[in-house]
Amino acid sequence: MTELIKSTAALAAMRRAGQILAKTQATLISALKPGVTGTELDRLAEKTIASLGGQPSFKGFEGFPASVCLSVNDGLVHGIPNDRPFREGDLVGIDLGVCIDGWHVDAATTVGVGTIDPADQALVDTAWAAFRVGFAKARDGVHLGDVQHAIQTVIEAGGYGLVRNLSGHGIGQTLHEEPSIPNFGTPGQGLVLHTGMTICLEPMLTRGSAEIVTDADGWTIVTADGSRAAHVEHTILVTDTGAEILTDSDRGHTR
Repeated sequence: MTELIKSTAALAAMRRAGQILAKTQATLISALKPGVTGTELDRLAEKTIASLGGQPSFKGFEGFPASVCLSVNDGLVHGIPNDRPFREGDLVGIDLGVCIDGWHVDAATTVGVGTIDPADQALVDTAWAAFRVGFAKARDGVHLGDVQHAIQTVIEAGGYGLVRNLSGHGIGQTLHEEPSIPNFGTPGQGLVLHTGMTICLEPMLTRGSAEIVTDADGWTIVTADGSRAAHVEHTILVTDTGAEILTDSDRGHTR
């Protein structure tokens, strides 16, 4: 358990990395327009992270070839940037990791290109609502099952597919640490959170079936029925009184 509690120095590095990630994510969202390609956004991500003094956590991780994951429409996570121009109405997941002094943070958002289908916007809004209720539950002494159940309740109440094959996770000196944090759970069960833990909450949901498959590129996870998907995520720090978002330019708040 003690290895999951981060030191003051580790948290300082993760906060710096979080600020770099937030600025890079904002830069990518501003650049996401019809006609722009994923390859262009990936170059921009790598350049921005480096210019701010960080390193991209994803590039080379288990062989991943890019600095940002870009998952489009039915893509849920782990999408490889490519030369296909984004189109008006596309739904794009932007997932980033940044490292400072050997400490990682990870965050994702799903945004539309231009004007999007109101049903897609409702999907994204529900993903953020699920994150917010999970975030509000996280604090010292709380079981992870309470956090997970809160996320699950929002997703299922909206009538969306709740992806069960993937999960949030702990984070620190590696991108994925214990504990595993699925988006469903039982109140009063699971690991007890303690002050100083850093974890990633990341609701993942679809407009159709929750079944997912791996695309032919060996990386991109897509919905099995072709329905649109949304994925949002922040790295958060557990404290005595609640939780702090480390990957937001206005820490402690999110949309």
